[in-house]
Amino acid sequence: MKVFKLFAITAALTASGFAMADYQVVDSGKTFDTNQLIPTGARVEVGTTGYGGALLWTANPYVGLALGYNGGDISWSDDLSINGTKYDVDMDNKLAYLNAEIRPWGTSQSRWAQGVYVAAGVGYIDSEYDLSKRSSNGTIKVNGNNYVFNGEVNGKMDYENKISPYVGLGFAPKINKNWGVFGEVGAYYTGNPNVNLQSRGDFVNVNGADFDRDLAAEEDKISNDDKYQWLPVGKVGVSFHW
Repeated sequence: MKVFKLFAITAALTASGFAMADYQVVDSGKTFDTNQLIPTGARVEVGTTGYGGALLWTANPYVGLALGYNGGDISWSDDLSINGTKYDVDMDNKLAYLNAEIRPWGTSQSRWAQGVYVAAGVGYIDSEYDLSKRSSNGTIKVNGNNYVFNGEVNGKMDYENKISPYVGLGFAPKINKNWGVFGEVGAYYTGNPNVNLQSRGDFVNVNGADFDRDLAAEEDKISNDDKYQWLPVGKVGVSFHW
């Protein structure tokens, strides 16, 4: 059902654009060619929010639109640090977005200057992170305290059904008339994620710290710390323009 919602939003926005493309709008004696609502390009992309693609529109040399979807599972091994604890992570990303891309140097003679843009828009986010940390006689840092442990810590962190504003900075030069490349970094303001951490096994701190108390405190920090209100984005891809 959640995946259906994502596709429904994307499809509805796209369909409305194509439906309007058969008409002309006349306002104050001026005619707007609604063929401009037909996409002028497409791109494929991969990054921190998964892999997917987008349809592209060019309103004028300074303003463009991108309507896209990212999804899929991306995994790291001991590569994500949350509140000082490193976890193995499996990501299940579902993200539909609509961005305006503002090109300050859209009429420049330099293709490199033309490619610089600022992105601003909105995304529908339904992403889940499965967290795990397992070891035999290893160490783990929880809430600032180090523990020797034989067991595992598991958890989930998710941003479910969130409509979130987005800002980003990108670079998308064309390498010839039809083909281009792009890279973009930015962040969605999501508010704090939902988080649930659980443990199994033996956890020993040389100073006598209480592991269960520290795990509960870490969960609380993730749920309330301001730095987890932003979902970072980094992606690259290839575009085709017709």
